Amino acid sequence: MQKTLVLNVVGLTPSLIGEHTPSLRAFRDAHAVRPVATILPAVTCSVQSTFVTGKLPREHGIVGNGWYFRDLSQVWLWRQSNHLVAGEKLWDEAKRRDPSFTVAKLFWWYNMYSSADISITPRPMYTADGRKLPDVYTDPPELRAELSAELGMFPLFNFWGPRADISSTRWIAKSAMRVVEQHAPTLTLVYLPHLDYDLQRFGPNDPRIASALAEVDAVCGELLSFAQQKDLRVVILSEYGITEVGGVVHVNRALREAGFLRVRDELGLEQLDAGASRAFAVADHQVAHVYVKNAADLPAVRALCEQLPGVEQVLDGAGKSAAGLDHERSGELVLVSRADHWFSYYFWLDDARAPDYARTVDIHLKPGYDPAELRLDPKLSLPMLKVGRRLLARKLGFRNLLDVIGLDASIVKGSHGRITDREEDGPLFMSSAPELLPQERVSATDVKDLLLRHVFG
Repeated sequence: MQKTLVLNVVGLTPSLIGEHTPSLRAFRDAHAVRPVATILPAVTCSVQSTFVTGKLPREHGIVGNGWYFRDLSQVWLWRQSNHLVAGEKLWDEAKRRDPSFTVAKLFWWYNMYSSADISITPRPMYTADGRKLPDVYTDPPELRAELSAELGMFPLFNFWGPRADISSTRWIAKSAMRVVEQHAPTLTLVYLPHLDYDLQRFGPNDPRIASALAEVDAVCGELLSFAQQKDLRVVILSEYGITEVGGVVHVNRALREAGFLRVRDELGLEQLDAGASRAFAVADHQVAHVYVKNAADLPAVRALCEQLPGVEQVLDGAGKSAAGLDHERSGELVLVSRADHWFSYYFWLDDARAPDYARTVDIHLKPGYDPAELRLDPKLSLPMLKVGRRLLARKLGFRNLLDVIGLDASIVKGSHGRITDREEDGPLFMSSAPELLPQERVSATDVKDLLLRHVFG
């Protein structure tokens, strides 16, 4: 077996490799790069699940970063249990081939309670007084204390939110090198999220992307040098490409105005009542699952969605089947936006009635994805002073909301989820073993077999 290091550089595309990425450019030029024919939806949880199972969402069941759990009548995003992912994982197949095979799965999603030998994933501590404390979940459990002692606590608040920056990616890279040094896994899967942040904040054509590219390139360069010292094969891949957006589709607001979506009042604020709604959408970047309770409402809901500006496709049963999304977790309809639009989860019609979590970073309470969490509300005067006061109050034992996120979705300038129109704007697969790659492109469903080929030949 050949030990292999896999770097999942989120948001990296062929068009982004250039003057600001000397390490990645040198790796590309010395070896090989292929575009990845990705899946719909091109979002983290779905694509990673396809990479490790070789299956489409119809089989592995991960139809997005979250979905409507019909038996609970609740929307949940960013769950972490690996039991949600159906299908044999690549490491299980590898162990059948050779029982001595081991895998380290570092910050790839659905990393809890899997059969991987080593797992590290973000797992905050939520205390009874309302605090959220940085932490990670590891298996074996003792690895958590070892990493924290050596690297410091994982910078959770730099992993997502307005403070998201290179420090979380650096921590992940250092943890990967330590795991390889200490445990020497046969296959090491490493998630490097840094590009995701500014590409969504500012869009791929903004001049500020240059510094983000240089920062992630430096981390990749360190990992590539480390891999060379350890005689590791290297794969660099990505899940999706992020493209420029200028418009947002408020699909839930349209469904509410048409009488399909219901809310309930809680202390003068509105909450989505998914179980009581005739139809509502779980927005996930450029894809939205629309759940329709009664079949009789389907024609009207479809007609409404088709007329929304910014909607490119409305997939019904046949459309979902063609896309590999015909799974019970999918909505009765699946919407795909135009390339220059994305879907918000917003369901309120008056910002004064928005739920309290809307102005906070809260990926678990929000019934849809909210990229506005990456930026402080531009309408706030002295925002850092407000943040400081809130944090000081918490340290003094007071419960409060860190309500610093705006409700103007137009500040988001980059998105993903639909399959990009140009391959150079989509995901890629690079390898230090170019002889193992197909001639033209890599299908997302073939990544599992390709990684096994890198290990076993």
